[in-house]
Amino acid sequence: MTAWFDVHGVIALLGLILYAIDSHTRRKRRHPSASIAWFVSLLLLPYVAFPLYLFFGRRKIDTTLHADGTEKTVAALKKPSYQPTTGDENLAIALGLQQAVEIQNLTIHHNGMQALQALEACIASAKETLDICTFIFGRDVAGYRISQLLKERAKQGVKIRLLVDGLGYFYEGVPSFKELRDAGVKVVLFASPFQLSFFGKTNMRIHRKLVIADSSRMWSGGRNLTAKYFELNKQKKKTNKSWVDLSFDLYGDLAHQAQAFFDTDCAIATRQIPENTIARKVNFSNQKALDARLVPSGPDCVEDTIYTLLVSGCYTAKSRILIVTPYFVPDISLLTALELAARRGVTIELLVPVKSNFLADIARRVAFRDLARAGVNIWLFPSMVHAKAFVFDESLALVGSANLDERSLFLNYELMVAFYKTSVIQDFASWIYRQRDKSSAYIPKQPHMLREISEGVVRWIAFQL
Repeated sequence: MTAWFDVHGVIALLGLILYAIDSHTRRKRRHPSASIAWFVSLLLLPYVAFPLYLFFGRRKIDTTLHADGTEKTVAALKKPSYQPTTGDENLAIALGLQQAVEIQNLTIHHNGMQALQALEACIASAKETLDICTFIFGRDVAGYRISQLLKERAKQGVKIRLLVDGLGYFYEGVPSFKELRDAGVKVVLFASPFQLSFFGKTNMRIHRKLVIADSSRMWSGGRNLTAKYFELNKQKKKTNKSWVDLSFDLYGDLAHQAQAFFDTDCAIATRQIPENTIARKVNFSNQKALDARLVPSGPDCVEDTIYTLLVSGCYTAKSRILIVTPYFVPDISLLTALELAARRGVTIELLVPVKSNFLADIARRVAFRDLARAGVNIWLFPSMVHAKAFVFDESLALVGSANLDERSLFLNYELMVAFYKTSVIQDFASWIYRQRDKSSAYIPKQPHMLREISEGVVRWIAFQL
């Protein structure tokens, strides 16, 4: 028995030393909950935790491929070429974000069918190139409908790339991409768990939802390309009913900027040099923030940009904060920022589904009780709401793919759009208010001891949810 403990101690010590070397000498910034969870796991269960750490422990990548064939740091690749003139711009440039640009013909999709029609119109409008990024591509009526249109456009000479997450590919029935490939569509799986080249990066999932036509038209938001996101399965049994989601499409220079990120994502997935984006002049003559800017976040970004903007928004908000998210598992810093905003008189409306997934629903209870005590209004939507949007006063709306949980904020490749125009912000706020009016108010209940223990255990692993 003593010998076993000696062996266990040696393995645990080696695991902790390697963890420390990997984290500190390579200057990896980890969230405190992730650090604690890995430390305790490596100490108590080194035989299990250390192999998992090798596969899932990385959070950031240090380099990426550049168009000239060399590897450069992400910071160098993302460095903006403009000078800030406001506090918001100072924060944006510190985070490595591109300048806000003008957008045209923004349309917010108020239901799934409108979103699908806008998606099909975007695909149909492409004359030269069409790029699509999604976490899930359904093996269902929506997937078939979109596939047929993609095959037609490819046969008409449009250059099409379809980027699907390598794990999300298995989520809702494995789709066959043979016909798409035969038609000329370039289908790429991002970080497939079966690819040795992505060893140690298995946990870095691409969760961005994006369609770009000719580098000038963009469709984006929270919707995956499956039937339940487009209200195409209303006649099926209750467990398969459609989800409420939020997406939008627009024209302008924002689409051109998004194209560059897609090119890099596709290059990471294929381990190749990024393809050259279609030449397009982006007007940077006006140094003031204009209509919108891209807010990417993930392993390829030095900073946790979405998280930073959310925390900053909570501390600077003066009158209101509106949040809609399917999964609510914030870290302590963001939770504290929300509580303090509520206590100083900011009206906060938090809209979540009455049920999302089992673990997230357990993990969110502690945060709900803390926020309710601080005066936050929490609303439970009667069915699954998958939208991701955050509104701060009349000055900022963040809309896109990122959930308010630690996986989205610290691990996934995500993409949000920051909107600054007052009328647009109010349109997104009105959408949230309409969903709130269909919801019921959350009433906190004092938990018994067993529930508190279960909540604590789930919160321990919350950074992986």
